Amino acid sequence: MTTAKQKLLTADDLLRLDSQGVRGELIRGVLHETMASGVRHGKIAMLLGAKFVMHVEPAGLGHVFGSDSGVLLERNPDTVREPDLAYVSAERLPLDADIDGYCPVAPDLVVEIKSPSDSEQQIDDKSTMWLSHGVRMALVINPEDRTIRVRQPDLPTVVLTTDDTLDGGEVLPGFSCPVREILGN
Repeated sequence: MTTAKQKLLTADDLLRLDSQGVRGELIRGVLHETMASGVRHGKIAMLLGAKFVMHVEPAGLGHVFGSDSGVLLERNPDTVREPDLAYVSAERLPLDADIDGYCPVAPDLVVEIKSPSDSEQQIDDKSTMWLSHGVRMALVINPEDRTIRVRQPDLPTVVLTTDDTLDGGEVLPGFSCPVREILGN
């Protein structure tokens, strides 16, 4: 019995599928379809995204984008992942960059918000993957226990609660926000 080898998709294939209503990520050429994550997830993404934009845009620090933008991390086979939010500094991606497809560089900072269907292991694996591709800070938000885990390469994970303040550190200088403004009291 022979098994047919699965045809690997490219980032260009994924863009075409998106125009046909198929939403997903590519992991080493294999499509992993994604679904809507719910209102709580979307509200958290918008609240934090708005705070990022209000800090980044006026100062010309770089770019902020949401999950439907996608990031091209590898070629041959292609990997395109969707962070819930991303910040890319002007050093990594010039301010005048006009990109029609996926972001061609790893973000400086990504946000992953745990969806009801995500396990802790899945969300940890995804943040580890981001860090292994050059992301300098990964924020893992768990709406259920109302925490934000701040992960950076070669540093211990910091767990923030609604009594704490999220700080951008060297990755997003000058940014700070009370966690309760993102996750509620």
